[in-house]
Amino acid sequence: MLCYHAVSETWPAPLSVRPERLEAQLASLLRRGYRGATFHDAVFAPPAPRTLAVTFDDAFRSVLELAFPILERAGVPATVFVPTAFPDRGGPLLWTGIDHWAAGPHAGELAGLSWEQLRTLAAAGWEIGSHTCTHPRLPALGDEPLAAELGESRTACERGTGTPCRSLAYPYGDVNGRVMAAARAAGYRAAAALPARPGPATPLAWPRVGVYHLDRLWRFRLKTSPLVTRLRSTSADPAAG
Repeated sequence: MLCYHAVSETWPAPLSVRPERLEAQLASLLRRGYRGATFHDAVFAPPAPRTLAVTFDDAFRSVLELAFPILERAGVPATVFVPTAFPDRGGPLLWTGIDHWAAGPHAGELAGLSWEQLRTLAAAGWEIGSHTCTHPRLPALGDEPLAAELGESRTACERGTGTPCRSLAYPYGDVNGRVMAAARAAGYRAAAALPARPGPATPLAWPRVGVYHLDRLWRFRLKTSPLVTRLRSTSADPAAG
């Protein structure tokens, strides 16, 4: 389970990867016998003992423009997790952690995907999942705003793409037991996390490997090695607390 965000030749943000690195990273896994699947299928119906799920949080436009051709050539579908308020209203992606890029030369990198563009990806076999409505830190929300972020985004995703929305990615990877319970109540079957410590994989807190700007191929291979993968799934419940 890989977690990417944006793809760019020039953007130095930690969450951006260069196209050539993305291509090399995927090729290294495919050579090891991995077979691609969407996030939901990888959780519930993995097509092979070695299954690769490529996910993109935030729905940056660069996913369609730069990542999609690379994955098409590789024969690998992917999952995009979209914060649904942004395709609804247009404009750049803006929230704490990326908003400081809006005033500089890389402001264009904050362009998000429209619903029409997301439907293009869905028609190509990609899964479109929810990343909430506005990308908040979910554990900090009260019960009613939490339910609204999860439920309304799922409805918007299904309305905007015409496909079922069964999967969620927690913004910033933040999740606890209360958030998991709310995700279940909102109708999600699977949810993607980014745990800071190892823990068991459960459908509503499925760990992913974050891939970032400084991850050269040797570091990526270490992150996705069988030993590190086993270590990631042996420890306390990541939803505790």
